[in-house]
Amino acid sequence: MKTACAFLSFAIVLSATLFAQEKSPSTGDEIQIQQLERAWNQAEARRDATAISSIVADSLTYIDYDGTLMNKPEYLHSVTKSDLEPDHLFDEGVSVRVFGNAAVATGIYRETGVAKGKPYTHRARFTDTWIKQNAAWQCIASQSTLIPNK
Repeated sequence: MKTACAFLSFAIVLSATLFAQEKSPSTGDEIQIQQLERAWNQAEARRDATAISSIVADSLTYIDYDGTLMNKPEYLHSVTKSDLEPDHLFDEGVSVRVFGNAAVATGIYRETGVAKGKPYTHRARFTDTWIKQNAAWQCIASQSTLIPNK
């Protein structure tokens, strides 16, 4: 009897622990920001500064993987005038945490393409800070760090 009670207690504790560790379902805001991140990647691969302009705030601070600091106009110009010609730009997963009208998205992206006639692949971690104004999310800060090839 004691063994059965001990086993039952263990099973209850184990199931409660496993249930508590399950990932909570994404909220509408989290899903919306993940979609915006993907749209941003697609627009950047197409060099579509107009599409990106609606995703990022006028007050954007953008720090590229090489440490270059840019405001919104500088960043949009860099998208259209870069030596890099991306053919694929996609994320390997985006995690979003929402704090009221602010959110932080983190993840890894991979970009492939041609630079000065030679193929390249970049893989980087990113952190994007989003704010919600007038019922719309916009990125106000973006920073990426290149992950070295091993």
